Amino acid sequence: MSSDLLVECRGLGRDYGQHKAVDNVDFSLERGQVLAFLGPNGAGKSTTMNMLTGCLAPSRGEVGICGIDLLEQPAAAKARLGYLPEHPPLYPELTVDEYLRFTARLRGLPRKQLGGAVARAKQRCGLTREAGQLIGRLSRGYQQRVGIAQAIIHEPDLVILDEPTVGLDPNQVREIRELVGELASDHGIILSTHILPEVTATCSHVQIMVGGRLVHAGSLAELEHRPVTGLRVGFVHAVDPQALWELPGVESVEKRGDNEVFIRHKGREDLAPACAELAIKRQWGLRFLEPERTSLEQLFVNLTSGEQEAAA
Repeated sequence: MSSDLLVECRGLGRDYGQHKAVDNVDFSLERGQVLAFLGPNGAGKSTTMNMLTGCLAPSRGEVGICGIDLLEQPAAAKARLGYLPEHPPLYPELTVDEYLRFTARLRGLPRKQLGGAVARAKQRCGLTREAGQLIGRLSRGYQQRVGIAQAIIHEPDLVILDEPTVGLDPNQVREIRELVGELASDHGIILSTHILPEVTATCSHVQIMVGGRLVHAGSLAELEHRPVTGLRVGFVHAVDPQALWELPGVESVEKRGDNEVFIRHKGREDLAPACAELAIKRQWGLRFLEPERTSLEQLFVNLTSGEQEAAA
């Protein structure tokens, strides 16, 4: 494993009796990447996260953290990662400084390094002015910052964040997003979330799990360069949908509001010029014409809708 390859999972699986909660998952993460874990409820995300953090032993497979086998050397591997659970283990009766010194000692930092480690974590998480405040009196957003600070107090290579923005207001969400982006320059980050806009605003890579299996893995940049498969068109006057059906490669024509349609096509033809020519010929008037690629939301729906219907 190279110095920039922080996580490598091979054939990872976890069984509960006859049920395969996670089945044959392979993936890797490099320094500087922010990886989103997505999937419907029961997809195996939490089980996978628990195995990555060493909280749950896999039934089979291997997990390497910075080249260290998590099963053979758990203490050494865990020393290279930081973890923010969905519900951070905060102590409301402690001040920020007291709590961070406590977590630093739990991480095994020598006493002479505690002051510097706490100061760095506070500075990176924007907590310097809150150092003497009781955690219980902080806002939810600042409590999340404290949770992230404890996850990075020992300067780990890998940071795992489980639903870091749940329950936050829009301003707090933006602040946590910015913080995650700053952390990504020095760490690799795995982010579990149900909020798709969170992924597009924060992450560089995405993985989607369904039924315990990994069904999609790739970068968001790759998603943005997928072929155009649809066309949003707005007209000035009413149109004849049947005429649009006759354009080459059209698979469906969906009405969206007054004089607006969405044309799905096979992606092999450049439909825009033909559509514009038809609008001129029929004197419909053209207000806008926007090519549309498969979005992260549409990809998620396409991959998970069958699983959700089966569960229902």
